[in-house]
Amino acid sequence: MAEPGVVVVGAGLAAAHVVETLREKGYGEPITLVGDEPDRPYERPGLSKGYLQGNDSAESLYVHEAGFYDAHQVETRFGETATAVDVVARRVSLASGDSLSYRHLVLATGATPRLLPLAGIDLPGVRTLRRRADSDAIHAAFKPGARVVVLGGGWIGLEVAAAAKQAGCEVTVLEAAPLPLQRVLGDTLATYFAHLHRTNGVDLRLNARVQSIAGDHGTLVGVETAEGFLQADLVVVGVGVQPNVGLLADRAFLADAPAGGIAVDERLRTVEPNILAAGDVANARNVALGRSLRVEHWDNAIRQGKLAATSILDLPDRYDWQPYFYTDQFDLGMEYVGNADPGDDVTIRGDLGGGEFIAFWQRDGVVTAAMNVNVWDVNDDLRAVVGHRVAPERLADTGVALTDLPQG
Repeated sequence: MAEPGVVVVGAGLAAAHVVETLREKGYGEPITLVGDEPDRPYERPGLSKGYLQGNDSAESLYVHEAGFYDAHQVETRFGETATAVDVVARRVSLASGDSLSYRHLVLATGATPRLLPLAGIDLPGVRTLRRRADSDAIHAAFKPGARVVVLGGGWIGLEVAAAAKQAGCEVTVLEAAPLPLQRVLGDTLATYFAHLHRTNGVDLRLNARVQSIAGDHGTLVGVETAEGFLQADLVVVGVGVQPNVGLLADRAFLADAPAGGIAVDERLRTVEPNILAAGDVANARNVALGRSLRVEHWDNAIRQGKLAATSILDLPDRYDWQPYFYTDQFDLGMEYVGNADPGDDVTIRGDLGGGEFIAFWQRDGVVTAAMNVNVWDVNDDLRAVVGHRVAPERLADTGVALTDLPQG
């Protein structure tokens, strides 16, 4: 039997950085990487951006070169599903019948797209987007004139809508809320994204009430809403995800709803300190914000993968950074740093109408988040502003350098 070392379950971006960091920092014990996809770890953002648009190759998605894991003596179990964890015996069971012993276990199991409880949700032509195969199938359906209906006006839904429209499809987005992204950005910036899509030809329908997905002898034909019927050749469901917590069914390991996930401390340790969680599944204590949160973004997966490794090595790192994400839609490129509430006050610096600006969110005078839109190489400066008290007129004044905004 192999000597126990680190077992990492979930071969995605966070997992890849656990493995890389352990070896970079001299960890010499066995490492096993288990993932239920046949691919080695890859980055998911491209699946709804450049790869979906056909601009980026599949090879560009991978975190590491094909020979990386062998070269760093990492045993890989790609295409294998972990089915159970025996916390007492410190073993992970696999669907193949094998089991793996561990000294430390890292769960980087990610999340699964939510489905709506609708008749017809299982029809061919109804897709979610999480894996490379999903992106391939959606891209294959992007034919000029194809009728694409997107359920959900969040980040994935809007990125898919933009890619479909740029491919020449007829695109309708059905969003249940009064504005897309309203629960993330608040009314001002949500209105901006609604305008962006409408001016690019997307039929954006708000306060939409989807009733069913219609088929004819097993073939997708459209979407039935309270407002009428929409013909569809492709339906993409983008209504959020559920964290994959099934391997730790014990309630003591789990965070409360609505965010859910595996509850971990600022070093990503569960109630069993030799079991850690990282990435989309981790509901972690953020010492900068003074509370726990679960973040489903690229930057967080990278950073938490590294943090899980340094925690195993008993180095003094902590979860102390602000959340970050980005999007590309039509001619808009955006980066966001911080963690604002939708009701926070918004200040615009620059030209909102011209599409080049910076937005700041504030609560009680303190900057909670900042977003640069088509303004580049400023995100580090914005990160330095978050958490500081700055007068709104100063935030809006382009004559004040970003680096001069924080004043203690």
